[in-house]
Amino acid sequence: MPAKKHKPEEIIGKRRKVEIVLGQGGTTAEACRRIAVSEQTYYRWRKDMVA
Repeated sequence: MPAKKHKPEEIIGKRRKVEIVLGQGGTTAEACRRIAVSEQTYYRWRKDMVA
């Protein structure tokens, strides 16, 4: 089964959800579980979006 390609709009929305969870004192692992992506994917998104 091929990997799902997330659209830029979806990535931005999911990253915002992660930031909310982290702001409330949650862990990165917990936040990634909530948005259904791996921690590696989250960190890749974060790295790619920083400019």
